[in-house]
Amino acid sequence: MTYRRVAHRSSGITLIELMVAMVLGLLVTAGIVTVFVSTSNHNQVQTQLANLQEEGRFAIARISADLRMANGFYCSNSGGVADNSDSTGIYMDGLRAPKVYAKGLVDALSDVTTLWGSASYPGAPASPYYLPAFLSMRGYECGKTTCAPGAPTRLPAAGTGFGARVIGASVLTVRYLDSSRGWAIGGVNSTASVDARGKLHSITVRPAASEPLLSEFKAGHVAMLADCSNAQIFAVDTPSSGLFAVSATGNFPDTALSRPKPQSSPRLFDLNTDLLNVTYYLQMIDNGNGQKTGALIRRAQPPGEDSVRSEEVVRGVERLDFMYAVEDRSGNTRFLHAPEVDTRAGGSIDCPTSVPNPDGTKASMNSCGCLWRAIKSIEVHILMDGQTPLYALSSHEMNYVYVTDGNTVPTAPDDARRAFRPSEQGFANSMLRREFSALISLRNYNP
Repeated sequence: MTYRRVAHRSSGITLIELMVAMVLGLLVTAGIVTVFVSTSNHNQVQTQLANLQEEGRFAIARISADLRMANGFYCSNSGGVADNSDSTGIYMDGLRAPKVYAKGLVDALSDVTTLWGSASYPGAPASPYYLPAFLSMRGYECGKTTCAPGAPTRLPAAGTGFGARVIGASVLTVRYLDSSRGWAIGGVNSTASVDARGKLHSITVRPAASEPLLSEFKAGHVAMLADCSNAQIFAVDTPSSGLFAVSATGNFPDTALSRPKPQSSPRLFDLNTDLLNVTYYLQMIDNGNGQKTGALIRRAQPPGEDSVRSEEVVRGVERLDFMYAVEDRSGNTRFLHAPEVDTRAGGSIDCPTSVPNPDGTKASMNSCGCLWRAIKSIEVHILMDGQTPLYALSSHEMNYVYVTDGNTVPTAPDDARRAFRPSEQGFANSMLRREFSALISLRNYNP
């Protein structure tokens, strides 16, 4: 028998084929990784930009809500019939500022830097007076080390460390009454009593269900009685069983408070808690990932409390600037920086002529700080960043505009023409940045 052998040749891939396959695999993998990284970077940019836009709009909305109410008091949005007492052709509403009978008004306010007798401000008065303009509002334009027209002493010092105030960010304090609080006077709940002269002697308060508790009015607090025509600030003896008696020692001599007029909707307020002292500034905080970021801080009293607290509004704010539109005696409106408002631009701007006060007196011409009550609108600028550095950003993508620096086209973060560069403030350059601004009209303009 004959056997035939069948030859079998083993088959496979050669080393060259294996190397080619590996190279092709690496190319495909590299392509996938490149697409993934590009998509991831794009997603990070889009997410950061969306957050930046949302928080920027919220910051502007929160600031705007407070600034619109600046200098606002209860039910007195009109000063009565407009007056042209100085024959300039410009009619002005009557003064709506409260008349102050209490000796310790400044002690009832917070974040006051315009103290009696300091700098060019008048000494402490010895008789009743109308709330001066320099106590109604004050702004501060801050540089790298100092602020003008003065230093906001109750706030942290400027610096790049955690907890410091952000370098180059302005500060603004406004005051207005929370008219949702207080006790309604008249009717069956609360009543006012007068003395033999017909002047206010005491007020008996019986809070309604929707009104604050009497226990919120603490010893040493100052009261304000307001209606739709005017307001009076005065000291009272420690309330007992709802009786608020006009203090004989806490007020100026010969204090004669007017009795509320019938059907004028009078209301009694606790000035320490109900007159809000709202201050905006920027503070360096830890973003939770070891990175520094700037936070917009709103400093004010919580409802029913007499001490201010600082609360974070949004994060990622690097710059905060204000411009003030004031109306001068000729009726012209111009935009000024805070130091110019405080000094009337070196004395070159005349304040609007005030009409006579309700008691017939008239404010002195160009009194100290008078332009702070002649502000018709405030222009707000904030610069938002993405909070987290994106190191894949190109130099072009990091460029931004901030008009307060004087540039109208996007430039680099470290452009020498900038008033304050992010690196000087303690922030990273490789972030998205956008400017937000608003022109806010003051509802309670009343020079």
